[in-house]
Amino acid sequence: MATTQSNNKAFFFNYLQSLSQTPHRLRKRMLATWTPDQELNRIRLRSGADMKRKLRWYDLVALGVGGMLGVGVFVTTGPVARNNSGPSVFISYIIAGISALLSSLCYTEFSVQIPVAGGAFSYLRVTFGEFVGYFAGANILMEYVLSNAAVARSFTEYLCSAFGISDPNSWRVEVHGLLEGYNKLDFLAVAIVLILTLCLCHSTKESSILNLIMTIFHVVFFGFIIIMSFSNGSVDNLVKPKGLTPNGIRGVLDGAAIVYFSYIGYDSVSTLAEEIQNPPVTLPVGIIGSVLIVSGLYCLMALALCMMVPYNQIAEKASFSMAFQSIGWKWAGNVVGAGASLGIVASLLVAMLGQARYLCVIGRARLVPSWLSKVHPSTGTPLNATLFLGICTASIALFTDLDIVIEMISIGTLLVFYLVANALIYRKYVMTGKNSPFLTLSFLFLVTTCAIGFSISWKLEQQWWGLPLFGGITIAVIACFQSTVPCLGQPSEWSVPLMPWPAAISIFLNVFLMTTLKMLSFQRFAIWACLITLFYVLYGVHSTFEAEEMEMEVAVNEVPNPSIQLTKLEV
Repeated sequence: MATTQSNNKAFFFNYLQSLSQTPHRLRKRMLATWTPDQELNRIRLRSGADMKRKLRWYDLVALGVGGMLGVGVFVTTGPVARNNSGPSVFISYIIAGISALLSSLCYTEFSVQIPVAGGAFSYLRVTFGEFVGYFAGANILMEYVLSNAAVARSFTEYLCSAFGISDPNSWRVEVHGLLEGYNKLDFLAVAIVLILTLCLCHSTKESSILNLIMTIFHVVFFGFIIIMSFSNGSVDNLVKPKGLTPNGIRGVLDGAAIVYFSYIGYDSVSTLAEEIQNPPVTLPVGIIGSVLIVSGLYCLMALALCMMVPYNQIAEKASFSMAFQSIGWKWAGNVVGAGASLGIVASLLVAMLGQARYLCVIGRARLVPSWLSKVHPSTGTPLNATLFLGICTASIALFTDLDIVIEMISIGTLLVFYLVANALIYRKYVMTGKNSPFLTLSFLFLVTTCAIGFSISWKLEQQWWGLPLFGGITIAVIACFQSTVPCLGQPSEWSVPLMPWPAAISIFLNVFLMTTLKMLSFQRFAIWACLITLFYVLYGVHSTFEAEEMEMEVAVNEVPNPSIQLTKLEV
């Protein structure tokens, strides 16, 4: 007992001593970056065993398609069609799809250059430093956990419709005394999350085969819905009762920001970079191919739903099942419920696969406890991270209603994609192109400022003059930067074409779509941002500082002139 108390006192004293050095450690660590070589080799060794390279290009395409399909169509289409876009919800999907495609191009180039499991966290850490990488990584984890919890609850809704039950809450347990939105316990959602967690702990390859089978079935099932809807629906429903865009272009764009949630999934493909064969070829096919396939299917499915039922009669819960039942096809509604449930399982499988790899790599960086970074030697999977996040997801799925988290998910996703697009431009033009940081940072600032100005003009309905003004300035700034600042980086195995246009337009669209979200989303996001920043100041920066100091001491003792150096972001 005395020894334990002594150890606790020593730990507490050491921690207080560490806190007293916080300003010094923040200065040293916040902008500390790694080279891609260090990320690929030295950092990866901290997980112990390597992940096993068993996945091929078709596995990646199936994982990307499976990861997106179940989330988007079955969770967001109905509510957005009814409350925002009306029958033009398919246009919302096109706009969100263009933005997702541009972001996916940025992800693809980074993933080919830095094929590690950290995805956006690793890309931003090697470009903008530790804190930006950590901030993005924490937001990605929030996005994954919340979206997986939301999707797990929608699984219950569609499974109910598969059994002909119209009220999904009949399978939930209402607890009086809890806040509204948190008072309906969903044990079925918890069960599906925990079962998938155990599958993912066992093997990535077997999980991908299961996903491939479900995705093939799911695409065939989508074909059934589209053909049946187009055969039995009416084009009149696209223009009645209030036209194609009942809430105007504003409703279409507001809807685009919400359905962006549907494209969560393709970024999880980039987290499998350590488990695929021939990354330079496989990653571009997997990431871009899955986004294109899914975008087409989303538009067709959105059209199918709005042709079956007038937009103001679409059910917000289990929309497709209810639509078939409303035209008298109860059996089809049951089939849709069963197929949608399977699609949701596939999307959950992929998303939970990705979230564990993100946390594993953040653990390698010592920004969270290092036991989360361990890879099991026999299964080749990040076992601890998978179990930890599975339990977190199940806990949120038990209590929290979908409406509470969906917009917060979109804002986190859009912010991360915005940062990745900025990082790609900075890396290509400054870190590999050897241009002045000032010109590139000024360009990024101007594009962001113009996007904010355009968005404010959009919000203030009377200030229409701002739209052509800020839009025109954006185009002029991009064209000027392209003609005056050369892109002299070393040729890569895969590069985004027509730079800087795709990345700059991605920045503009992500900012614009963020500003269309409700103020409540920003308030909740601000609270989350404060919490993760506090965690970094109280834990992350001290953990990484001590880990790096220890490794540098070992390197100095082993090598007279150590070649491994941390670099600083040049600003």
